[in-house]
Amino acid sequence: MPALPSPKKGRHHRDIVVIGTSAGGVTALLALAKTLPADFPAPIFVVLHVAPDSPSIMPELLNSVSALEAKHPQNGETVRAGVIYLAPPDHHLLLEDDRVLVARGPKENRFRPSIDALFRSAAYTYGPRVLGVVLTGYLDDGTSGLWSVQRMGGLAIVQDPQDAEQPAMPTNALAFVTADHLVPLSRLGSLLVRLTQEPTPAKIRLPAAELDLLKIELTIAKEGGGFELGIIEKGKLTAFTCPDCHGALTQLIEGKVIRYRCHTGHAYTVSSLLSEVTESVESMLYQSMRGLEETKMLLDQLGTHFQDEKQANVAQLFFEKADEVGLQARLMHESIQKQEALSGDLQFYSTKLE
Repeated sequence: MPALPSPKKGRHHRDIVVIGTSAGGVTALLALAKTLPADFPAPIFVVLHVAPDSPSIMPELLNSVSALEAKHPQNGETVRAGVIYLAPPDHHLLLEDDRVLVARGPKENRFRPSIDALFRSAAYTYGPRVLGVVLTGYLDDGTSGLWSVQRMGGLAIVQDPQDAEQPAMPTNALAFVTADHLVPLSRLGSLLVRLTQEPTPAKIRLPAAELDLLKIELTIAKEGGGFELGIIEKGKLTAFTCPDCHGALTQLIEGKVIRYRCHTGHAYTVSSLLSEVTESVESMLYQSMRGLEETKMLLDQLGTHFQDEKQANVAQLFFEKADEVGLQARLMHESIQKQEALSGDLQFYSTKLE
C-alpha cells in the first residue's frame, strides 16, 4: 500500500486509526482483524498492554487471520495505509509527521507502551483525521488520550462495555468522553470502513497553551526530560511525589480528566496514582510486619537458649518481650487488612470520579 498524504498538505479523509486495549485485547483484535478488507484505506496503530520482558507474537497471530499486514514497526518507518502497526513490548508507539516512532520514554499509568501517549501523538499530528478506539481492558489507560483525539477534531469510538470481556477501560472512557460511536465488537470493522470514507472537517483551532502542552507531552513520551521542557509550569504543583521516581507531581486538568505528571515524565490518572500509592503503603506495612515477626522469632529462640542453659529468669524476659512483639505483629496484620479494604474502596470511588 502507498504512503499516506502528508499531514501538512490539503484536505484528507479520516484515515488514521488508533486502538488501545488491555485485558481481553488479543481476542478482540483477532476478531476485528478478520472483518477488515484487504483494501482498507488507513493504517491502524495498536497499543496492547503486554509484559515488558515477554516476546510478542501478536503480529504473527494477526497475519494468520487478517488480509492486512501486521508488524512491529521500526523507529522512523514511513506510515503506509493497510498496515497494522503494533507497539513492541516496553516501547511507546508514537506518530510524528508521516513516520512511526518507537521510543522508551517514561511510563504512563504504569505502562509502556501507553495508549494515552499513542492517542495524543496521533491527535497532535493528524487532528480530525484520527479515529480513536478504546476496547476491552482494565483501569483507564486511553481515557485521556481519547479526550485529546476528540478535542483535536477526531472521532471517539468506544466498545460497548456490556460487549467487552473486561469493561473497565470502555466504562472509564465513557465517563469522560461523549463517544461519537458506541458499538459492539462485531460492528466495529464495518464502522471503521465507513468512517474512513468520510472527508475530515476543518482543523480545529485550539488555544496555544493546549497545543504547547500536547507538544511537550509528545516530546516526553519520546525522550523524557519533563523538567527541562517545563512540564511543572503547565499545571498546578502538588505536595505529592511520583510513586516511581519520587519526583514532584504537577496536576493537569483536561475537561473532567484529572491527571498528574512528574518532572521526570511519569504520568498518572487519579485511578492509577491511587493504586500506586495504596500499593506502596501496603508494601511498607508488610515490611514492618515481617520485621516484627522476625524479631519475635529471634526473641523466642534466645528465650529457648537461656531456658536450656537453666537461666529461667533471663529466658522469661525474652519470652515476655517476644509476646509483646507478637502482639504488635498481630496489630500490624490487622492494619494491613484494613488497608487492603481501603485500597479496594479507593479503586471503586476513583472509577466513579473518572
